[in-house]
Amino acid sequence: MRSGPAITTGQYKTVRGLSRGLSVLRALNQSAGGIATLTELAQACAMHRTTVKRLLETLRADGFVRHSDREGQYYLTFEVRRLSEGFEDEAWVSDVAGPAMRDAVRRIVWPCDLATPEAGFMVVRESTHRLSALSQHRAMIGEKLPMLVTAAGRAYLAACGEVEREALLELLRRRDDRWGELARDDALVRRTIRETLRRGHAYNDGEWIREAAFAAIAVPVVAGRRLIGAVNMVFPKAAVSRQDLEARFAPELAKLARAIGRGAKPLVGG
Repeated sequence: MRSGPAITTGQYKTVRGLSRGLSVLRALNQSAGGIATLTELAQACAMHRTTVKRLLETLRADGFVRHSDREGQYYLTFEVRRLSEGFEDEAWVSDVAGPAMRDAVRRIVWPCDLATPEAGFMVVRESTHRLSALSQHRAMIGEKLPMLVTAAGRAYLAACGEVEREALLELLRRRDDRWGELARDDALVRRTIRETLRRGHAYNDGEWIREAAFAAIAVPVVAGRRLIGAVNMVFPKAAVSRQDLEARFAPELAKLARAIGRGAKPLVGG
């Protein structure tokens, strides 16, 4: 049986709406911290605000963008990463971070979380709470950690560049809750970043009221030159001395972060 003639893309008209939607995604991705207002995106894409709004709402319905707490502002979700050069959101988490964290359980003993930023919070992507005999928490995956009162948040905020840091803080400043109040305290923010950089790791001594009985240390995770998250170690406040934190656990946590960063570099383009 003879096959029909080959079909070439030239026989089809391009879909203008798809091209416009991709332009909006591209502009949002290039915005500081992956966050932008409707007006900013309309200007970047040279489109009418109504058109951009319609495209954004379509992308939001499909899970690629979300509203921020500030009206008119949008940010990318991890769903977008599933589209980039075959990269799947879970690739470096499951293939690199997961095995490295499981291997570190024997050395670190206390439970650890890997978190990445999303809309002014750190979201737990991988955890050893289920593996550590010392854990008093379970089901941490997906937990949102406040940026300014948790070790993971402080580690990421101190390590990121000025543009991204300001974008994250601005997102928080617009909130009308405790997190917004803290972000508007410039002296507190500067002190937190300064102390974290001086110490070489972030520290939380129960400032997160919901977890006031627990402390944590954290370090950033860097793939090449790209900051991709933070990894912490969580423990009851009185269970670990500061001497042990400095001499034993902080170096082990830094070692874990380096292992994750080295393995993740080819996957995230660092």
